[in-house]
Order: sequence, then C-alpha cells, then structure tokens
Amino acid sequence: MKCPFCSPSEEVLLYEDEHIRILIDSFPANRGHLLVVPKRHVEDWNELKEEEKFAIMRGIELAIEKLGKVLKPEGFNVGINLGEAAGQTVAHLHVHVIPRYRGDTNFPRGGVRKAVLDIEDENLSLKEKWARNRLTQKEKETLKRLFAHI
Repeated sequence: MKCPFCSPSEEVLLYEDEHIRILIDSFPANRGHLLVVPKRHVEDWNELKEEEKFAIMRGIELAIEKLGKVLKPEGFNVGINLGEAAGQTVAHLHVHVIPRYRGDTNFPRGGVRKAVLDIEDENLSLKEKWARNRLTQKEKETLKRLFAHI
C-alpha cells in the first residue's frame, strides 16, 4: 500500500519544509486535528535524525500556533502512537496535534492517559463524526495562508 504521508494530496498538505510536513488528518478525532510527519519514511522515533526530531517539535509549535489563530481551541492533546501495540495504524511516524474545546467530550479528564483504557475508540467507527470534525474549505484556506508565511 502506498504511504499516505510520503505523497500526501494537496488537499491535506498545509506545510512542508526540508524535514517535515504538516497535514490535515483524514479521520479527525476533533475539529482541526493535524499531523506532523517527517518527510523521510521512518516508523519509529529512534530512526529519526536529531535535526528531524527538532523539526517535528517545531512543527508541533507551528500547528498549535496556527490552529490557535484560526479555530481558537481551549487546549490541545499532542501524542504519538509508536508501534502497532500502541495503536499506530500507518507505518510512518506521525505526531497528532488535536485541538480541544470545552464540552467536546463528556469526560475530558485524563486526556491521553485514556489511551490504555480497554474501550473502543468511538472516533474509529462513527464516520459521521469524521464528517462533522472536518475543517471547512475556508478554514483550510486560512490555515494554508498562515503556514505559507513562515
């Protein structure tokens, strides 16, 4: 299968530099869910070069900054699923930057610590939720404009 992060469509590509890409998640857990991915195809954090690690951290900062300007979230979850046992479904390292809004879930307490709860992720089975969480065309264009001025 072709890696979706190695050759992303223009529709999801917000930013690209020498080391990273920032993409719109195709199955968003929440409005504005972005992915920061290394351009080089690697599966694990330990495979990254130091400059790629720094670039990913800078990408997280950029994603938070730009999402803050466009969507005005009240918080963020940032996380990496390293390995299939941790929930990684695409074998290309990627960092999730998920904006959070007051009232977007009934039980926000615990944040990423819920990753080890033995319950199904409702986001994976509710396609209507993906549709509801997708950015509008105007929001995508605004984010692309902001990322273009870096």
